[in-house]
Amino acid sequence: MDRFVSTYTMRLDAKGRVSIPAPYRMVLAKDGADGLYCHPSLAEPALDAGGNRLIGEIDTLIESYPPYSEAREELAAALYGTSETLRIDPEGRVVLTETLKAHAAITDQVAFVGLGHKFRIWEPERLKAHLAEATQRVRELRRAIGSRAENQRSTKA
Repeated sequence: MDRFVSTYTMRLDAKGRVSIPAPYRMVLAKDGADGLYCHPSLAEPALDAGGNRLIGEIDTLIESYPPYSEAREELAAALYGTSETLRIDPEGRVVLTETLKAHAAITDQVAFVGLGHKFRIWEPERLKAHLAEATQRVRELRRAIGSRAENQRSTKA
């Protein structure tokens, strides 16, 4: 498997370390990542994390803007400037910095959520609320798509 999938909840130990789920470590290893790239999510009170594919996506996004443009500079500052490379210890653990933990309101537990090419790290209760809202939006989208499809069928008939 070369995608981050599923959700895992883990505890931070007394030294502030958290184990990256074993399936995620396997994806990182296949990606050739020496560490874990991690930055505050631009959209959520959570952390975006991943390996070389994530940093490659960031590179591609930033390079899509003209050199020295304001948008490029802002994206670079928001993504490169806040990214941290976390060292994974031999037991598969990382230490989340205080800056990262503060952004996501992480204290003693974290939830890892796979998003395919990257994963997101949440405070578990915030994740629960986010998933409830996301599920509701997906249900509404499904109904809207179904209504449009039904209207298209009836128009063609």
